[in-house]
Amino acid sequence: MDKIQDEIIEEFSVFDDWLDKYDYLIGLSDSLPAIAPEHRTEKYLIEGCQSRVWVDARMEEGKIFYAADSDAIITKGIIALLIRVLNGRSPQEVLDTDLYFIDAIGLSANLSPTRANGLAAMVKQMRLYALAFASKKE
Repeated sequence: MDKIQDEIIEEFSVFDDWLDKYDYLIGLSDSLPAIAPEHRTEKYLIEGCQSRVWVDARMEEGKIFYAADSDAIITKGIIALLIRVLNGRSPQEVLDTDLYFIDAIGLSANLSPTRANGLAAMVKQMRLYALAFASKKE
């Protein structure tokens, strides 16, 4: 079981309406760890997102810590959730984590196809960082 994902599912279960869930997502965008201005560049931009999303990661004592930003507020809320779940985990844990909260809160079902592609691209990029850190360690 994953305590953080279960907390997120619990938080979203309060809302019956997807508009309220979107409002909650927008509110979460404020909790996003700020990305350094020098990382708001093409190099950190995620391919496949309709909006512009930048993701950076650093390794500290065997754990990965992410920072991100987006020019779209809902996307910012989504990446804030992903960071909340994946931050502070080892590269292997990031690679092995089943992000079941995405379906459990109805996120994938309620995103437009382009946003759903963007979500998949964000997850992929975060896992690529984990893969890179894992291969450096060996």
